[in-house]
Amino acid sequence: MSLGSLALVLHAHLPFVRHPEHEDFLEEDWLYEAISETYLPLLLVFDKLAEDGVPFRITLTLSPTLVAMLRDELLVSRYARRLDLLCELGDREVHRTRNDATFGRLARFHRDHFESLRRAFNDRYKRDLVPAFRRLQDAGYLDIITCNATHGFLPLMQQVPEAVRAQVTVAANHYRQNFGRDPAGIWLAECGYYPGLERVLANERIRFFFVDTHGLTDATPRPLHGPYAPIFTETGVAAYARDPESSQQVWSTEFGYPGDPAYREFYRDIGWDLDLDYIRPFIQPTGDRKNTGFKYYRITGKTNDKHPYDPDAARERAAVHAGNFLFNRERQVEYLASRLGGRKPVVVAPYDAELFGHWWFEGPQFLDCLIRKAAYDQKTLSLVTPSDDLREHPENQVATPPLSSWGAGGYANMWLDGANDWVYRHLHHCAKQMVELARDFPDAEVLKRRALNQAARELLLAQSSDWAFIMKTGTMVEYAQRRTREHILRFQRLHDALRAGTIDEGWLTHVEGRDNLFPELDYRVYRPG
Repeated sequence: MSLGSLALVLHAHLPFVRHPEHEDFLEEDWLYEAISETYLPLLLVFDKLAEDGVPFRITLTLSPTLVAMLRDELLVSRYARRLDLLCELGDREVHRTRNDATFGRLARFHRDHFESLRRAFNDRYKRDLVPAFRRLQDAGYLDIITCNATHGFLPLMQQVPEAVRAQVTVAANHYRQNFGRDPAGIWLAECGYYPGLERVLANERIRFFFVDTHGLTDATPRPLHGPYAPIFTETGVAAYARDPESSQQVWSTEFGYPGDPAYREFYRDIGWDLDLDYIRPFIQPTGDRKNTGFKYYRITGKTNDKHPYDPDAARERAAVHAGNFLFNRERQVEYLASRLGGRKPVVVAPYDAELFGHWWFEGPQFLDCLIRKAAYDQKTLSLVTPSDDLREHPENQVATPPLSSWGAGGYANMWLDGANDWVYRHLHHCAKQMVELARDFPDAEVLKRRALNQAARELLLAQSSDWAFIMKTGTMVEYAQRRTREHILRFQRLHDALRAGTIDEGWLTHVEGRDNLFPELDYRVYRPG
């Protein structure tokens, strides 16, 4: 019998980016890269573990916007074409490097990698990854949880309680539609919690959520077991806290595993290194360079003189790091078990899923080794999900976490800053107008209902925390500002047309086709009371 538990949590999310008006749109690459580098590799690892009979339990968030994009016919067809293009580039690279013993091997490695992804995507998963994840959940390996509908940062939305409720209710309904059950838990976007939010979660039968470490250690009253056991909020919904030690070992830019010199260098890509005329068919139609996914160098160290990548050495290093991570968790659990007074400690290790494969190419291999070692090489701890932990420990201390997030500084400053604070007066104004529309049109006829649903859709899309985050960090700022303004302006046009009784059906059809998220959405989710 184990002394404690390790709860691995992978949060998979991308903002809704879909531009049918453009044949090729740069920001859609966020999805295509994540499928190739994270979602497909993780699926293949999990499926192989299941085929080999390896017991494991992992919590996985699939945010509603990500699920919608993974099942969107336009985006799926565009991704399939992208895979074809990458396989073509692989053939060209093998030919170009045919007389180079070092880089020829690396070209073949990348070509074979993308061809295996194409086979998996088209043949094994029939271009629909969501049912593949669902099968792993139904088989007992994954506990898939939901996230706020469009990743809205809820602590900065509480001025309009109906807007908070809509983010949670729309997400829960979308989850039920795709996974055939209630979501057991929710990843609150950015781990953003404020006191009272648990009442909204309880109404959707959600049983747990996550906070950063200080979200639990600063709870009232002070938790007896610190961040190594959940607390129950006043509604019985449990809060689990991030373990800082396991986070540092993976996340830290200075000490984390992904910075090891043997691993593949993310920032060296042939899209930037090779002659422009040669690489032109595989970058932006404008001729602007971008990453292709063909990366031939390893991190090497803090130097511009990078050495060629060695996939075998990197794979061995991933196995070593997996063993080290497990060893440290065993010692941690042994220590905690001796001090928690009979309650099994649960070490919660949450990460952005995109770290594994996208930023850290060997990340899926690390997880594969870690899961196998946890299953067969030790008996100190068990891999669990919060659902498992709550079944084993149905009684927990009652306390109230403070407002908190896992962003820099631990509160709201990443999403409320001089670079992005202008958005909130518009978002709050639109949210109040949406509540009034839902109140004043309780049972709208067909055209008005379409306009009301689209207004709700535009508001949800404008509320995405991703846009404020991008503005704060200074990456792709123009796009984030444009998306925020466009959704707010479209919402306002719909609002005014509904009030005036002058709905333009042609324009409505156009925006429904562009922003087609949540086709099942019912605007009445914003009804007051």
